[in-house]
Amino acid sequence: MEIKWLEDFVSLANTRSFSKSAVERHVTQSAFSRRIQQLEQWLGVPLVDRSTYPTTLTAEGRRFRETAEEVLRLLYVERSQLRSGRLPTQNTVTLSTLHALSINFFPTWLKAVEEGFGPINARLITDNFHDSVRVFAEGDCDFLLTYVHNRVPVLLDPERYPSLELGADRLVPVSAPLEDGRPRYTLPGTPDRPVPTLNYLPETFLGKLVGILVAERGETLHLASIYENAMAEALKMMAITGRGVAWLPESSVRQEIKAGVLVAVDPSVSVEMRIRIYRSMDKVRPTVERLWRFLKDRAAVPAVA
Repeated sequence: MEIKWLEDFVSLANTRSFSKSAVERHVTQSAFSRRIQQLEQWLGVPLVDRSTYPTTLTAEGRRFRETAEEVLRLLYVERSQLRSGRLPTQNTVTLSTLHALSINFFPTWLKAVEEGFGPINARLITDNFHDSVRVFAEGDCDFLLTYVHNRVPVLLDPERYPSLELGADRLVPVSAPLEDGRPRYTLPGTPDRPVPTLNYLPETFLGKLVGILVAERGETLHLASIYENAMAEALKMMAITGRGVAWLPESSVRQEIKAGVLVAVDPSVSVEMRIRIYRSMDKVRPTVERLWRFLKDRAAVPAVA
């Protein structure tokens, strides 16, 4: 049983609509419906009467709603208390971030910042896009480090959550090479021979962005999804073994391209992303304030050509 199933069920009980709750939970309607079904299978009873509209709960569903809401309340309270209890109050900063950034961007960025700021005790909370923003907005961390793109907005009040741009990255389609160095797979495919693709889960930031990119090209790319995973590193390993094309952050594949184990497929179907850090104005600890002032000053210095 997963916590997100309980969160999904409580959302459905409130909205009484599978489509509205799917939007609220940042998943496709089919994925949301599957998760409700998995919860019902785990409990062994139907929770939702699907023969009515708006959606209504069964008697078992109405009873279980109270349990689900109380379990979630207790878990959130305990999580907040545990996190605040084990964090040093003065010297540690907590960042909520995406898995890909925690591996490919954060270590190098932190080293560069420490050269001017001094040692930083950092704690990372890594999750998917929706949950990393939620954890940050709920006050469980000091900063949010995320990719941004105007087609996948970060819905935060800029007055309460100001941000700074830290850099850029690019999603590029890559493939394992043939013996002569050319890509094993090329774009576009054909109706008879679609290109096998390795995809992110649709609720992830990179999954949303690739989905938009592919949708804008219509069906002219002729793709066939053969594998899904939320983690860019997992897709990279599948691409290296020659299973298909994956859109990966350029920062994550530079070494593989240099070593010749991956090759770029088609630069025309890449997409630019920016990297931003957000802070909460509710967090006013001295270490947070000093680091934010340092980052603002650093961002204001023009780059040397």
